[in-house]
Amino acid sequence: MITLEIDPKHAKVARANLERAGYGDRVEVREGPAIELLPKIAAEKKDPFDLIFIDADKPSIPEYFTWSLKLSKPGTIIIIDNVVREGAVIDAASEDASVKGVRRLNEMVAAEPRVSATVLQTVGTKGYDGFAVVLVK
Repeated sequence: MITLEIDPKHAKVARANLERAGYGDRVEVREGPAIELLPKIAAEKKDPFDLIFIDADKPSIPEYFTWSLKLSKPGTIIIIDNVVREGAVIDAASEDASVKGVRRLNEMVAAEPRVSATVLQTVGTKGYDGFAVVLVK
C-alpha cells in the first residue's frame, strides 16, 4: 500500500500512526505533491493497484484521475472524495476552482469508455457532500 501526502507534518503523523497500529512495514508514505509522485510510481512498473482513493486538491482531480487510469487494471476501484460540494457542481455559474475541477472530472468519467461510475451523496455534521465510485472495466 502506498499513500501520498503533500504536507510533511501530516506525513509524519501518518507514519507514526501506521507504526503504532502495526502496519508501518506494509504501508509506504510518500511525501510530496501527488502530481509529481504519480509519474514516479508509474515508472517503477509495479503491479497495477486494486484500489485508488483520491482525496486531494479538487482543481487537480482530473489529472489524478488520468494517472489513476494509468495505474489501474480491469477490476480496479477508484474512489474520489468530495465530489458533491454541497450541490455546487450543478451551479453552471460557479467560478470556484474546486467546483470546476469536479465538473471536469465528471465530464472525463462520463466520456471514458473504460469505466463505469456512480456518485453517492453523504450527509453529516459538515453538511452534505459525496464521493464517486469508479470501476475500471
